[in-house]
Amino acid sequence: MPELPEVETVRKGLEQAMIGRTLTEVILRRENLRFPFPEDFASRVIGSKIDSIRRRAKYLLIDLDDGQVILSHLGMSGRYTLFDAEKVNQFETNGDIDRSSRFGSATGFDGRHDHVEFRFDDGSTAVYTDPRRFGIMDLIDVGEETIHPLLESLGPEPFGDWNSKQLAQRLFKKTTSIKVALLDQRVVVGVGNIYACEALHRSGIHPQRQSKTLVRKDGKPTKKLDLLVDNVVQVLEKAVEAGGSSLNDFADVNGSLGYFGHQFQAYDREDQPCLKAGCGGTIERITQSGRSTFLCPRCQR
Repeated sequence: MPELPEVETVRKGLEQAMIGRTLTEVILRRENLRFPFPEDFASRVIGSKIDSIRRRAKYLLIDLDDGQVILSHLGMSGRYTLFDAEKVNQFETNGDIDRSSRFGSATGFDGRHDHVEFRFDDGSTAVYTDPRRFGIMDLIDVGEETIHPLLESLGPEPFGDWNSKQLAQRLFKKTTSIKVALLDQRVVVGVGNIYACEALHRSGIHPQRQSKTLVRKDGKPTKKLDLLVDNVVQVLEKAVEAGGSSLNDFADVNGSLGYFGHQFQAYDREDQPCLKAGCGGTIERITQSGRSTFLCPRCQR
């Protein structure tokens, strides 16, 4: 599933291409993704201009000039692909446009999973493709973000004013393993499996360590927890700079792959040597809550 760096990469790409553009047509080739599309979704957004594009956790918030917000989640395999007017004109309309798009291999799967097209006044098009259909698209009014069922329970953003004191408050007396806690969107949003593994490895913290052991008896963070928060932020920042991590289906809005995978020190490196200077350990894989965790048992405690 795309995590915070991947979603932020997509947000930046959409922002560059869509801000100031007016929606002239919206094509829906299904009645639903994970959930049904909002009633009259297409007609309600046509004629609106894109004012801004925000991110909340792993959700994209596309602000329209009439006060509506398109809420979008990429699910397991969702992606947006952008085509400017010149590229759009290079594709001829073939077959049944109601069943598959004309972009074919340009978006993957011969256009069979191009479920949504947003067309703009400058002739450009944004295509939403989702083979597994775990993505979400909803329409809300601006200001409803804090009460929407999908958003209201979300924890703090790691790029905001999040710090080790806040994390200590959420982990105090918790027996949950620290890796599982980092994946809890109520504790902190967007970290995800890959980046939790990387941050814990760089912090020298064993992923099965009980969360409460990283908090002092007075509720203040330990030095290890200070270090972990710093590494979570740094890992996520580096991943955003690299365009995310391209595993399975992820690519950005231009079809480019993310390159943070070249910087992995733990994730997906089972049986390979630990890269920490002087460690000499070997990366192992364990399973936590059905997810693969990669660690070095020698330097992570």
